[in-house]
Amino acid sequence: MNHQDYMKTAIDMARGTVGQTRPNPAVGALIVSDGRIIGMGAHLKAGEGHAEVQALQMAGKKAEGATAYVTLEPCSHHGRTPPCADALIKAGISTVFIASQDPNPLVAGKGIEKLKEAGVHVEVGLLEEEALILNEMFFHYITHHRPFVTLKSATTLDGKISSRTGDSKWVTGELARRDVHSFRHKHDAILVGVGTVIADDPSLTTRYGEGLSPIRIVLDHQLRISSDAMLLKDRRAETWIVTTKEAVSKNDRMFPDHVRLIGISEKQIQIKEVLKILGENQITSLFVEGGAEVNASFLESQSFEQVITYIAPKLIGGRQSPSSFGGTGFSRMNDAVDLEMLSVDQIGDDIRVIARRREKR
Repeated sequence: MNHQDYMKTAIDMARGTVGQTRPNPAVGALIVSDGRIIGMGAHLKAGEGHAEVQALQMAGKKAEGATAYVTLEPCSHHGRTPPCADALIKAGISTVFIASQDPNPLVAGKGIEKLKEAGVHVEVGLLEEEALILNEMFFHYITHHRPFVTLKSATTLDGKISSRTGDSKWVTGELARRDVHSFRHKHDAILVGVGTVIADDPSLTTRYGEGLSPIRIVLDHQLRISSDAMLLKDRRAETWIVTTKEAVSKNDRMFPDHVRLIGISEKQIQIKEVLKILGENQITSLFVEGGAEVNASFLESQSFEQVITYIAPKLIGGRQSPSSFGGTGFSRMNDAVDLEMLSVDQIGDDIRVIARRREKR
């Protein structure tokens, strides 16, 4: 194996933990000596040992003089765990390959500098692009102080998300619906509007392996959610109800202890304000599964980074059958949000399209 092979192995290990380390990034590490892997580790959960520490524990005394491959710059500060840069130095690691620097102001080059000052040879940028993609949601959160937002929808070939009567079970097939759970698992939180809760009574948990279910967020400016709603009865994940301060002041209901009320404005919920509050609560990524009007709110405020659309080989037709984006829409084609196509894949009988929002130049 060569340097790239070792780093790719570390990245693959980290990729398996995406969705369970929030609010921390996914990180993998290898310790190599004389062409043999003597230690390996991945960060599994916030508050638990970082990838470098786990790899060093496996390597033991053999780590002295060895080479480390780390997908993200080792931390240099005391958080819930001691600095990983110090651990690498103490173990006697001679060389560290780092895929990408950490934009977190608490690290941001300090880990690299600490290693160099201790006489460790450091090389940065090995498989950097793959490492940046691995933690793109975390990097976005650190840079912009708000979550990376993915808008998900399922439509028929003519762009409808339900019939004119509101019937939407099921637009897509079972394989596509199962695929959605893999994306839920990778995000810190799922957001819907109260209309979706009233119409579908979803649980919004993930059935992807044994992963942690995302926090469930409901936009409900008048607190219309029913006391019998699954989100209030099902304790497998936290439920945050984002409403207005006015609604909170008028509320006389008792909510279960896994439910949190967040009053963020006086009369009308604004998406940018929602994202600001979520960022302050360490939500690094948000999976939006709302209806047409919720999607329209994110579109019109241009508060999203990615769109995932599942397209079923079905036709509904009808002017009153809703499409995936409601609202008034943009008045000019020049105002339309420009997207970059990332992938188009067939999932069972359905097509999955993933596109990324392009910034206006």
